[in-house]
Amino acid sequence: MPQIAMFELMQEISSFNPSETHYDDFVVKQGADWLAGSHGALNEIGGALGVFTDEDDVELVPTISAKSISSGGPFSAASWEKLSAELVESLEGLRDKGIDGAYFCMHGAMASPAEMDPEGYILEKAREILGENIPIVTSMDLHGIVTDRMLKHSDAIVVYHTYPHVDQKETGERSARLLMRLLREDLNPVTVRVRVPALVRGDELITDSGIYGECIRLAQKIEESDEGLSAGMFIGNPFTDVPELCTNSLVVIDGNKELAEQYATEMAELFWVHRERMQVPLTSLEDAVEQTKKHTTESDGTVVLVDAADATSSGASGDSNAILAALYQADYQGRLLFPIVDEPAVRAARQAGVGNDVELTLGGTIDSGRYTPLTVQAKVRMVSDGDFHSETFNLLWHAGPTVVLEVRSFTVVVSSRAVHLFDRSFFRAHGQEPSRFDAVVMKSPHCEPQMFKEWASLYLDVDAPGSTSANLKSLGHTICERPMFPLDENVVFEPRVEVHQR
Repeated sequence: MPQIAMFELMQEISSFNPSETHYDDFVVKQGADWLAGSHGALNEIGGALGVFTDEDDVELVPTISAKSISSGGPFSAASWEKLSAELVESLEGLRDKGIDGAYFCMHGAMASPAEMDPEGYILEKAREILGENIPIVTSMDLHGIVTDRMLKHSDAIVVYHTYPHVDQKETGERSARLLMRLLREDLNPVTVRVRVPALVRGDELITDSGIYGECIRLAQKIEESDEGLSAGMFIGNPFTDVPELCTNSLVVIDGNKELAEQYATEMAELFWVHRERMQVPLTSLEDAVEQTKKHTTESDGTVVLVDAADATSSGASGDSNAILAALYQADYQGRLLFPIVDEPAVRAARQAGVGNDVELTLGGTIDSGRYTPLTVQAKVRMVSDGDFHSETFNLLWHAGPTVVLEVRSFTVVVSSRAVHLFDRSFFRAHGQEPSRFDAVVMKSPHCEPQMFKEWASLYLDVDAPGSTSANLKSLGHTICERPMFPLDENVVFEPRVEVHQR
């Protein structure tokens, strides 16, 4: 009976968020407990479990799961020292235990001042402990940053095929099926990657409708071929400023190196040709305010203002008040729905109590270099513990103590900590239906269309300041390889294949 080890490490960071994340920002579970709650989950572990448990002769050996509560700033050096020791210790428990294969579920865009490639470090340790001969399959988010260490120590990497991400479960299933094939069949996986010097954002990355979807459909065609084992197009997280940040085509083929090279090059060249289209056109903050005021005065329906620069799911701080302050100072009279992270404001509002008025400031408590606190008079409409289930995955999310404030005609939902905002669940959990407002601020680069875009009367990508701004030149990359599109002019791409074979 083959024994398969299960391991999970999930975090995405923005190097430009000045607030580090810490050990307490993770949910860490060990042993059988973390697997027990994952059966049927719409994520990679849930998908993999569904495949493995259908096998009569497989014994699962859980090690450790470490998942950040939300994306955030770089993982502090002290926290990495503590967490990495626990991660490695969990793997040490497998030494000489006769493990036959291992599945590593990772995001791929984690970083710490103490270790720029945490996932690669863990895979290197795993290989040292488990040995050179057992198959290791690693799954990753397409925003992950592929590194040499990851490729060296994985027999195959499996990557998401959707953006916005809705195929986590399917990615886990693909990973588990591939691992079972590696255990049972005489396969010879050859991995080829081609680095593309480009960082991209924008609607053309939506896989169902954008040009990036052509690369994904090619990857799926490769996987479905007789020799294909895995394929994908990593666009990386442009906000994780680490040495190997770039876009990567990745192809894993059974034995045929030349075919893998051909496919990886074709995918990379297809991506490069369309790089200019994969940049989001942004509306200045001033123009966005004017358009919002005009639309509310002259038209019906909701204006959706996209503040991707403060996208907590991409690693931003969540405390941007840029759009709120601009509309407030412009005396906007419409009904605005706005999310923000501000723990001191939550404390002040909770102390005042529901139904009472309170003077407080909003914004700039974390990323104070970008945002100036806005002083307002507010009425406290609701307090909550901030726990709610996500609309997208039905997972329990933790925003910390949360309040709903009424500020003039604005409704501001204020959380104590950053939480994912790529669906409507944070608003709805606090009694607010976005479509009933004249304007709503969406702090995510993209959501599934039905969440906001399909019903918005006016949809604006706003060029606001923030640590996850699509205006990539504004961020100040200093570590990633250069030249890099669009950070530099006249970037040249000459495809070069890199082959990894164990």
